[in-house]
Amino acid sequence: MIRVEMLSTGDEVLHGQIVDTNAAWLADLLFQQGLPMTSRFTVGDKMESLVEALQTRSEAADVLIVNGGLGPTSDDLSAQAAAKACGVEVVLHEEWLAKMEAWFAGRGRVMAASNRKQAEIPDGAELIDNPVGTACGFALELNRCWIFFTPGVPSEFKVMVEQQILPRLKARFSVPEAPLCLRLTTFGRGESDLAAELEPLALPEGAVMGYRSSMPIIEIKLTGPASQRVAMEQVWQQVRLQLAECTIFEGTEGLPALLAREMTSRDLQLAVSEQFTAGLLQWQLASAGVPLSRGEVLPTMQEDLEAQASRTQAFAGEQGATLAISVGSLDEMEIALALHTPEATWAQRVKFNNARHNLKTRQDVVAMMAMNMLRRWLHGSEVSTGHGWIDVVETVKS
Repeated sequence: MIRVEMLSTGDEVLHGQIVDTNAAWLADLLFQQGLPMTSRFTVGDKMESLVEALQTRSEAADVLIVNGGLGPTSDDLSAQAAAKACGVEVVLHEEWLAKMEAWFAGRGRVMAASNRKQAEIPDGAELIDNPVGTACGFALELNRCWIFFTPGVPSEFKVMVEQQILPRLKARFSVPEAPLCLRLTTFGRGESDLAAELEPLALPEGAVMGYRSSMPIIEIKLTGPASQRVAMEQVWQQVRLQLAECTIFEGTEGLPALLAREMTSRDLQLAVSEQFTAGLLQWQLASAGVPLSRGEVLPTMQEDLEAQASRTQAFAGEQGATLAISVGSLDEMEIALALHTPEATWAQRVKFNNARHNLKTRQDVVAMMAMNMLRRWLHGSEVSTGHGWIDVVETVKS
């Protein structure tokens, strides 16, 4: 088993001033490629800390991918730390310097003297091309480890990993078949509730059931060796059946993308009227390509459930839309949602029975509830339904 690790650098990453999206992306990519990451570490912008981390991890890992610290400023220390850890000097890579100067000249700019630093790499290191930026990467061997150094800019980092680093790893190592990962996402039930239902299932050898909670959804994952595919898919059928009522999509597609695909295939148009969600619902739908005829964001107003259902129906007619969704205002922890379809108009008033969630979380939940009403109608299920810590207070169908 190849031990692959990542070392993220930078005070802003260490102290939580930015989210380390590069680490999450790399972990997912490596897993899909059959090279699951063994460990991840973060270190700040101090020379002694960087050198110590490189020396320590190079004695444990087969591959170490270092991210960040290749810029032109004084706190970008990765190349110098790498050279110090290896006991060599940094040297100017003349070909990369010429490429950098041409990059700036092609944009009508003069390269600052500080950028020369980005062409300096440890003596004996292999240059790793960066086709979309000015910071070259490099690779070297220290102790038992093959170390790759990459820039922190996500667009540059991802291209370099996919085009430069992965091919090198696959050429040197015998990469095992990628693990199988079956996923579905649920809405409306708690993690402990789901676990209590699924834990009694007998899993194939080497397979693990995992849960990822990201309010307002919970993802269920069954992960295991590809050699266990048949046995895992048999278990997965049981998972599907047991969680059918609360499953909103399978795989990684996402609910808005699922709605876009199904509505497009059925030539359906949707109009959206929002109050409490303040445009969040339209943004999520539009970002996924859901066919929208019109959207509106209204100020807070009071209306009973039947009035909202009638308004939603009229809104669809005015816009020539097949479907319409409306989200009302939050009043004493209660909110109304309505869905108009060619068959009928459904409306439900629901009440949050948990007061600990903030405004943004409640808006996310309500947007998910509105989309789930539409999904349930598209799939022929009962439109109005409870959602765990949300109770249905009143329903109307006309």
